[in-house]
Amino acid sequence: MKGKAILKSLLCSYVLTGLFLLGLAYLLFQFNLGEGVVTAGITAVYVVACLAGGITAGKTMRKQKYLWGAVAGLCYFILLAAVSFLVERRWDMSLGHTVTTLLMCLGGGTLGGMLS
Repeated sequence: MKGKAILKSLLCSYVLTGLFLLGLAYLLFQFNLGEGVVTAGITAVYVVACLAGGITAGKTMRKQKYLWGAVAGLCYFILLAAVSFLVERRWDMSLGHTVTTLLMCLGGGTLGGMLS
């Protein structure tokens, strides 16, 4: 049950990530947005996707919701980092960026779990 809950939350998170990134790409090309706006948009996508994953995990597990939300956020980050590493064939993020992204994913997932 626990594994299914995490997989379900990751599926929800990554479907939202795909949709939001498509929307952001559309806005980028339609309105010629600057780098700062795109970076803020990507950050918002990470947090909102982890929030949704945390809500999904919390509703599925029903106990220790914040913990399962945090697990969902951590799994989101691990999968995000692994895919990024496999595509680039090297670690492309600085330590500060890695820690910040990890904390955003954990925070979004935990908050989602608490709100579920």
